[in-house]
Amino acid sequence: MINIFNRKNKSSDITIKIDNNEFFINEKIIELPIHSNGLIAYLGKPSETSGNEIHWKDLGISTNPHKNGQTNHLSLHIDYNPMEVKSKAEQKPFFKGKIIVDDTELNKKQFNNITKRKYEIKHFTYTGKKSPCLISISYNKIFDKDFVKPKLTKDKYTIKKLQEEQLEFTDFGFKLCIIQELMYNKELLKPKFELYEFIEWYNIRKINIEKEGYEPIPEVTQYFKDLPIPKKYAFEITEINQNDGDIYLQLLRFGEGWEDYWDIESTEDVKQFPKLKKATLAYAKENVLEELSDMGIKAVWL
Repeated sequence: MINIFNRKNKSSDITIKIDNNEFFINEKIIELPIHSNGLIAYLGKPSETSGNEIHWKDLGISTNPHKNGQTNHLSLHIDYNPMEVKSKAEQKPFFKGKIIVDDTELNKKQFNNITKRKYEIKHFTYTGKKSPCLISISYNKIFDKDFVKPKLTKDKYTIKKLQEEQLEFTDFGFKLCIIQELMYNKELLKPKFELYEFIEWYNIRKINIEKEGYEPIPEVTQYFKDLPIPKKYAFEITEINQNDGDIYLQLLRFGEGWEDYWDIESTEDVKQFPKLKKATLAYAKENVLEELSDMGIKAVWL
């Protein structure tokens, strides 16, 4: 594959197009999920790689591959984080290209999330800001016509008591970070929770995701609160990253990124994870970053 960009070009030269079930970058078809090496072949050498984040700063594009190198989304950065920079001179380059969906160009500063299709386009905002800071283009296998739906067993999401020591949590927001790492990144904690599958499995009442997906669904939240995590997995945790969005998309289907439902409020649970050395925060109270730093953990705001 050949890099489709001249590195002298700016992001304003990029046109991203979503047409039915196809995703194009400058007329080149991209198939998500894709290995990060495939994206590098398209976009060129990234300007920064940190942990599992790959960033093409000159293009205003980033992604967060899973541990196997596969990624199912692209993030287009269109505004700065006021918690990180104090002047426009400090801002990173933004994505200034075009996004065209079904032959209509999006207004990047104001549009409704486009969901229920193979490639979804969603916007996210920083707390206290109205216009989007980031646009995410992600693969949704549920709406992929070629997706083969796995057989759903009656006990798949039945929570069973562990026959071994388990971790105890006082802070739900921190527990979610651990679940993200163990369930979605490392794939150690099973079953991997899939919202639409859970809704199909759940038989106590009918959950209407189109009506209820704009707020946390109580049964889904309770599932994660009740989910036991084996204590042996504590040593698998070397970092947490709240920019890894799988867990939050399960909790709030049509979230926008500004929500504070899952803010980490306490660092008490961190003591159970002796190998935790890095934390990237987006949902956390202001005191948490300083407390983590005092514990010897490299903590930064997203």
